[in-house]
Amino acid sequence: MGNVSQQHPYPWPAASSTGVGSWPGEDPDEAVRTVLGELPDLPHLPELPGRGAGADMIGRTGGLLVDLPIEVQPTGWRVVDSPGRDLARAGSFLSYDLDALTEHAHAYEGPLKLQVAGPWTMAASVELRNGQRLVSDPGAERDLAESHLEGVLSHIADVRGRVPGARPIVQVDEPSLPAVLIGSLPTASGYGVLPAVDRVRVETVLRTLFSAIVEAGAVPVAHCCAPSVPIDLIRRSGAHALGLDAHLLDRSHDEAIGTAVEAGTGLMLGVVPSVDGAGMSDPATNVDPVRELWNRLGVAPDLLSRAVVTTPTCGLAGASPRYARTALKAVRDGARVLRDEPRK
Repeated sequence: MGNVSQQHPYPWPAASSTGVGSWPGEDPDEAVRTVLGELPDLPHLPELPGRGAGADMIGRTGGLLVDLPIEVQPTGWRVVDSPGRDLARAGSFLSYDLDALTEHAHAYEGPLKLQVAGPWTMAASVELRNGQRLVSDPGAERDLAESHLEGVLSHIADVRGRVPGARPIVQVDEPSLPAVLIGSLPTASGYGVLPAVDRVRVETVLRTLFSAIVEAGAVPVAHCCAPSVPIDLIRRSGAHALGLDAHLLDRSHDEAIGTAVEAGTGLMLGVVPSVDGAGMSDPATNVDPVRELWNRLGVAPDLLSRAVVTTPTCGLAGASPRYARTALKAVRDGARVLRDEPRK
């Protein structure tokens, strides 16, 4: 493999580890304290969906939308005429989280990761007033993309004001992106599927968002732990790093990942199970999928601990608090193994 481009050097220290986003429990103070303690090189703002509607991924990002109010219906989040109680709850939850971050991290200096649901996952998840998914209406989807972008930039500015020494990394969560691209989202009736969205349109929206994040002085990361993650599309859209589940990466992904690594794109790779009882191994075994990938790619071993950040395979909201802390220690230990023993 050729020389790796340093067009945008990796925004984290070597041998870094981080969490995907969600965390068990309902206490933002304890969650922020734990994350800062366990992940000193690359902490993230934890999300606590256990608190209920408004703390979930869609509601949390819905609270950032500008002039596009949504509320909870029996079928999920839906566009409404004016903001109500559900959005107020979402705003309060985020405010509590940011207050905890301010209290415990105000003097922190270094990379700090925030997570937002991406525009396509929002469009796939939020309903129009008629009950159909927003992604089914191109005009509504454009409005959402603009509102989302404005809200994300405002969120970055807010965090910058609270933690002046932070270098924000914005993880854009897109679990629904593969379904949007292949046209597998069910219609409101459940009897049909919505057509696939044009790939050029998908890429354009992501590129606009990622470039705006860069202009705001932050680093865009795209996270999707689906087996059919469109790696090339995300890389072309301008994500500086890709968040993937290392256990789902096989030889069919090698060319796309190799191209991304060669272009200087970082990788956040899930190596530790995100729920209790899934069988956590010793640190060296946990990162075996990453070392095997690296060996297949033929990339210089010394680049491994620079390019790769170790993470759990998914958010930890479904884990016990004790397991969640154990998982963060495991990803931290795994990152050190990659630095010290890049090859078996």
